[in-house]
Amino acid sequence: MAAYLIRRLVAAFLILLGVAAITFFLLYVLPADPVRQIAGRSATPQVVENIRHQLGLDRPFLVQFGHYLIGLTHGDLGHSYLQKTDVATLIGARLPASLLLMAGGILCELVIGLSLGVIAALRRGSALDQSLMVGSFVAVSAPQFVVGLLLLYVFAVKLGWFPISGYGTAAHLVLPALTLGILGSGWYSRMMRSAMIDVLRADYIRTARAKGLSRARVVLRHALPNAILPIVAMIGIDIGVFMGGIVVVESVFGWPGIGQLAWQAIQRVDIPIIMGVTLVSATAIVLGNLAADLVTPFIDPRIRLR
Repeated sequence: MAAYLIRRLVAAFLILLGVAAITFFLLYVLPADPVRQIAGRSATPQVVENIRHQLGLDRPFLVQFGHYLIGLTHGDLGHSYLQKTDVATLIGARLPASLLLMAGGILCELVIGLSLGVIAALRRGSALDQSLMVGSFVAVSAPQFVVGLLLLYVFAVKLGWFPISGYGTAAHLVLPALTLGILGSGWYSRMMRSAMIDVLRADYIRTARAKGLSRARVVLRHALPNAILPIVAMIGIDIGVFMGGIVVVESVFGWPGIGQLAWQAIQRVDIPIIMGVTLVSATAIVLGNLAADLVTPFIDPRIRLR
C-alpha cells in the first residue's frame, strides 16, 4: 500500500506540474493583454510598460514560470491583478460554496442515474428501458443554462417553492444541485445499465437465483455491489469537473463558487486567478481518482492495489 501511494503521489505531482506548465504557457501566448485591463484604455504607453514591468510580465516565459513555481512551493498562488488580493484567499472564500454544490450535485446524479440504470437493466428491451435511455441521452445533451432556467421558471417563479438565486440555506441548494444531477445522471444511468446487464449474466447471479433468493436480494446483495465499481471511478472524475466546470450553473443561480470566480477572471484576463482555479480543479481530479482507487478494494475485496 505504501509503495502504491508513493508511486501515485509522484505521478500526481508530475501531472500537476504538466498542467501548470501547459496552462501558464497558453496564458503567456494569449493575445489578450492583462496590462491593458489594469491600465485602462486612456493609459499612455509609458504607463503600460511600467505596469508590465511591475508585474514581471516583461520577463521571458521560463523566468516567469520559474518564479511562479517557487511561489507554489510556499503555498503562494499569486496575487490578483485587478482585485489586489491573494488568489489563495479568493479561492478559499469561494471553496466552501463549490464543495457544497459539488456534494449536492453528485448526490442528485447518483440517486437519479443509478436508480434509472438499474430499472432499465431489469427491464431490458422493454418500452420503459428505451424511454429511460432516450431520456438519459436528452439529459446528457441538454445545455446547462436551459435546464437551470427551466427549473427556475417552474419551481421558483411559478410554484414559489425555492428562492430564485442566492446562497446560504438548504433551499438555495436544491435547484442548482438538481440541475447538475439531471445533467450528470444520463452518464450514470447508461453506465449503470450496461454494468448491470453484464453482471446479471454472470454465473454467480444464476447460482444465487437457483438457491431461491428473492429478486430484490439478488439485485441489491449480489448484482449492485459488482455493477457499481465503474461508477466509483466516474465519481472521482466528477469531483474535479464540478470544482471548476460549473460556471454556467453558478451564474444562472447566483452561486458564489470558484467556477463563477474563474469566469470573471477570464473576462478580465486575470491570469493568477485563472492559474489558481485551474490548479485547484486539477488537484481535485487527481485526488478524486486516487480516492476512487483506494475505495474500490473495500467495495470488492477481490481487487488489490498493485
